[in-house]
Amino acid sequence: MIIDASSSWEDSLRERLQTHVKILATDIGGRLATSGLEKAAAYIEHQLRCSGYHALRQTFTADGYLFANIEAEISGVDRPEEILVIGAHYDTAGDLPGANDNASGVAATLELAREFIAAKPRRTIRWVFFANEEPPYFQTAAMGSYVHARRCRERKDNITGMVSLETIGYYTDELGSQTYPMAATSGYPDRGNFLGFVTDLKSAGLLHTALGAFRIATKLPAEGLATPRSIAGIDWSDHWSFWQFGYAALMVTDTAPFRYPHYHTAEDTPDKLHYPRFVEAVRGLRSVVEHLANE
Repeated sequence: MIIDASSSWEDSLRERLQTHVKILATDIGGRLATSGLEKAAAYIEHQLRCSGYHALRQTFTADGYLFANIEAEISGVDRPEEILVIGAHYDTAGDLPGANDNASGVAATLELAREFIAAKPRRTIRWVFFANEEPPYFQTAAMGSYVHARRCRERKDNITGMVSLETIGYYTDELGSQTYPMAATSGYPDRGNFLGFVTDLKSAGLLHTALGAFRIATKLPAEGLATPRSIAGIDWSDHWSFWQFGYAALMVTDTAPFRYPHYHTAEDTPDKLHYPRFVEAVRGLRSVVEHLANE
């Protein structure tokens, strides 16, 4: 009997991604300081430990509540002082399910971490799960990624690049399904069937490397955009925090409200995600991490 190893990997990954999204978005649900945020944090820690990591918490307070970023690392073999950060936020907007925003990013980060546990990268890979990306903390000093990036700068961490996985599970071939900020429409497809790589002009080199690595590893289309920060939407995730401290950073996204009709609604549930393409996205991101950690 011939066993298709690739198909087996895809099937297993799809099942794990679906499980992560269901537990976060359905079993736990809204992930706020007063509801499911701690349950989500505990789930992430458990998954990291099951993959073989020692998970750490970076705790901080805001509005009288205790929050935590969760992180784990693989030390680099040749240049351990150089650090690649791969991150996703695990909170939700309001008391919403947040399947795509951002259980999809959390699920992908957990599975990438699992894939790399036995790797020997040249650089250190740091996996971080951030609290407080959503309002009322969005783009404030209480944003979990801002807290983490500020600590990186205070410790003089040599962050060679940061990749934020933000709302990456929804794809459609419907004509007209993809929209854009008014200043960034020319030359881009009108079908929401691709993964977007988005950054500012200062991080264009990071985007070029990441996008190239993605495209050689998967059949899922990808589009890149490096643009001035004045373009609406390009700073709508945790990469923004790293920009504030001078680090190169980019967002990987399905473009969220520019495509996803259930963005920040009670309909953002696990059944809305396109899991076969989600698997392809993770396949490509595995190549991105490998290239950025070893270049």
